Amino acid sequence: MDAIRKQASKLREQVARQQQAVLKQFGAGGYGGSDNMVTDERELHLHQRLEKLYISTRAGKHYQRDVVRGVEGYIVTGSKQVEIGTKLSEDSRKYGSENTCTSGGTLCRAALSYARARAQMEKERGNLLKALGTQVAEPLRAMVVGAPLEDARHLAQRYDRMRQEAEAQAIEVSKRQAKVREMPGNSENAMKLEAAEAKLQDLKTNMTILGKEAAAALAAVEAQQQRLTLQRLITMVEAERAYHQVVLQILDQLEGEMISERQRIEAPPTRNVDNDMPPPPPYEEVNGVYASQTHNGSADIMSYFLGEVLFPYSAVSEVELNLSVGDYIVIRKVTNNGWAEGECKGKAGWFPFSYIERRDRVLASKVAEVF
Repeated sequence: MDAIRKQASKLREQVARQQQAVLKQFGAGGYGGSDNMVTDERELHLHQRLEKLYISTRAGKHYQRDVVRGVEGYIVTGSKQVEIGTKLSEDSRKYGSENTCTSGGTLCRAALSYARARAQMEKERGNLLKALGTQVAEPLRAMVVGAPLEDARHLAQRYDRMRQEAEAQAIEVSKRQAKVREMPGNSENAMKLEAAEAKLQDLKTNMTILGKEAAAALAAVEAQQQRLTLQRLITMVEAERAYHQVVLQILDQLEGEMISERQRIEAPPTRNVDNDMPPPPPYEEVNGVYASQTHNGSADIMSYFLGEVLFPYSAVSEVELNLSVGDYIVIRKVTNNGWAEGECKGKAGWFPFSYIERRDRVLASKVAEVF
């Protein structure tokens, strides 16, 4: 009979160890134990709530970390774009200010406009990157590594360890109860059973208190995660929206300026059909050289310079000069009533001064075409 009792006791211990191994297997991995321990409904509900809170706060932490990494990558890429854009702005400004083009200043003016607009856009981009860093990445990073989250997680892990200890103690109580039933009247086994039950009760009491404390801490962290992350996402959207609105305004203004320059080239001004612009002064040949007179006593500007024809002009009288786009003219006189007198391709005459543009630098081959 004693042999049978010993064999039964060993079998029960073996089953208990197997149960404990199963409990540890399903309860491993950070947090979460088994619900197989005999306990009341309230403790089971608390345990399940803690599991959900632990999983939720862990997912929230990982998402916050992903947002921080994404913003940091965007800032690195954006800073490189700012550097490239600033260099392009400086190159455009340099080209426009040097004005080395001999066929007009339209592109130079457009380059200066683009340089100014590009500099403004890169400044706005820099402000956006700064806002994303200080208002989005830094607050989220601080919460990811912050004490409230870590403290709450440590409380939950302490609760889990205490729950596993209570499960092991419950198995110990079962073993003691079995020994008492096997050997009734044994005072030593009874005392050990009483001590084991008292220890189990203390573990349950402390476990309940610690579980409530951990649940409250995790719930507070979860609410803070939800609120702060949403606020930072809204801040990011608002900052990007404001940036794109400002950039759109800059681009609209730049497009208008460039279109005006293009229209200035493609659409020549129409000659006034009314009497606002008087006819050109007459010519008198003196010693084989045409010299222009003052018209109606007006003071004329006497200064020779080269000009490039921007718009075609067809002469309407013998004293006027035909103009073709791209021709170069030696301007010898400009009156204050809108006419200019000069020579082009061996011919001299009057033409509207607004149809040409002064050139201070002209290729030698172009000068030869004038005469």
